[in-house]
Amino acid sequence: MLPADTPTLRAFALLEHIVNAGDAVSLADLTRDVDMPKTSLHRMLASLEAGGFVIREPGQRNAYAIGPRLAQLGLGVMMHAGARRLRHAILAGLVDDLGETCNLTMLHDTDVLYLDRVEAAWPLRLDLKPGARVPAYCSASGKLLLAMLPPDERGALIRAMKLVRHTPNTITDPHLLEAELDRIAHNGVAIDNEEFVAGIVCIAAPVVDANGGCIAAVAVHAPVSRAPLSRILEFVPRVREAARALADTFRHADHDARW
Repeated sequence: MLPADTPTLRAFALLEHIVNAGDAVSLADLTRDVDMPKTSLHRMLASLEAGGFVIREPGQRNAYAIGPRLAQLGLGVMMHAGARRLRHAILAGLVDDLGETCNLTMLHDTDVLYLDRVEAAWPLRLDLKPGARVPAYCSASGKLLLAMLPPDERGALIRAMKLVRHTPNTITDPHLLEAELDRIAHNGVAIDNEEFVAGIVCIAAPVVDANGGCIAAVAVHAPVSRAPLSRILEFVPRVREAARALADTFRHADHDARW
């Protein structure tokens, strides 16, 4: 048995504190809130920074945020968690009911990250494997995940994006994108009307945690030649049902992790 207090566990506790803060944490706050000698805290932060687990927040002196290696580790855990098989089964059931490809995604920086995907048995389809990324601003899942963010965080992400036109329908004006995201936040469903790939339409619904936060999105897409937008909008109630079932898997996984 490991002792309850070791350097490794203290490092994890420090990372957990930074993650739960939701924003960059100043060294002064860490010194005050983390039960650790100041010299040990400085040494541990230096080691974690060298390893890519934390970074100094640009523009803020002595403020620390999640580093790329920690972010990648978190995504890896999410993609390979024990509930993954159940989530895959929920997506497979959705595909069986709708006859179109469905996927589960999360927001990662300014992209949408595909956590899982179940393909429909059609020769005409978009080939995106788990782990693939697409721009958030021109996909149904991405716009939904952006829309559900706090306004300040959403605005900062939009300013960081390069809004490249992929099709004639891509929204490349930041003000129009903000208005679109406001509509999505109000309606609780997002649409990709051939905005990323010409000829492909998509809808997405939020996967919401116990606190009402959007942690992921479930989406269905199809070629307009087989399912025009008016047809795919009829799928919204079933997609929302799958989103609720997927939300339960995240809640159970969080409960199991605490125990």
